[in-house]
Amino acid sequence: MAYEWCSLICEKHQGLRDRESFLLLSLEIGFRHLDPQDWWTDSFGLTHTEHHRGLVSAVFESGNNEAIADLLHAWTVESLYHEPAHSSLGICTEHLVGLHHLVPFSLRLRRLTIRSVRLIGYNGFKGVGMERFFRLLNHLCVTVKDTDVEDVDIKDMDAEDVGNLLKWKNILLDILQSPGGIQHLSHWYWELLVEFAIRSWWGDDLVYNPQIVISLTEAEEWDKLECWIGTIWIIWPPGAGEITEEDLGRLMLFLSRQRPGAVQKLTQRMEEWSQKSGKGVPECFERICKQAREAAQQDLL
Repeated sequence: MAYEWCSLICEKHQGLRDRESFLLLSLEIGFRHLDPQDWWTDSFGLTHTEHHRGLVSAVFESGNNEAIADLLHAWTVESLYHEPAHSSLGICTEHLVGLHHLVPFSLRLRRLTIRSVRLIGYNGFKGVGMERFFRLLNHLCVTVKDTDVEDVDIKDMDAEDVGNLLKWKNILLDILQSPGGIQHLSHWYWELLVEFAIRSWWGDDLVYNPQIVISLTEAEEWDKLECWIGTIWIIWPPGAGEITEEDLGRLMLFLSRQRPGAVQKLTQRMEEWSQKSGKGVPECFERICKQAREAAQQDLL
């Protein structure tokens, strides 16, 4: 009902002085009381009219954290029941990529913006400039908890969790395969790659790409390279692509010379993966780590 009020306000009262106030009040009445954590229970459908497009500018230009969150809550829940998922949200991609100027985000707006990005997907933002999209993504600093996926093995996930996970995996994969994506993606998301791997959430989707190593090495992005090597080790051998143990060994020796603490960090990640997966750390990994430590000691001498 509140959403229908918004349509009537946009349609009948274009010249109304307090039009924007009425729009924001209608959204507040309709959606402010809803908990973003319980979005699966908010099963309602919204009827869109051409006049609802007038909501976008009014809401986003207000700069009001909670008003924007009200609109995003309405459209993200509605997107669950009307495909394609980005049909409503796609209208506001231009405004979404400008949200990084809002500092700070409210917790509710941050969560709903993250959900909106997931529903729209990487391709949905191509028309608004990918550098702006990366600025928004890096501003959000998405974590595993933000992905709406339970922290369980993928074999034990229900269909909804698997769907959410696949969308985030696809976003990260699309970024890694896009021009400039490797450089623009902040270190935060390379850590998320490792987190997905540790939880066995990658499978065969992620493969070794030598261009990633080349790009990170040329840019001297050692933290990102450490995450990438760790991810490949964890998903090894299936899905690792055209790379041998010797190649990984040379990469680790090279990285350890640039970042002396890298071997210890990689070892910790492998041990965490081993505990979660119930699998043993590969002997070749332990052997290469030993070689890297010995080489580092020789460098000191």
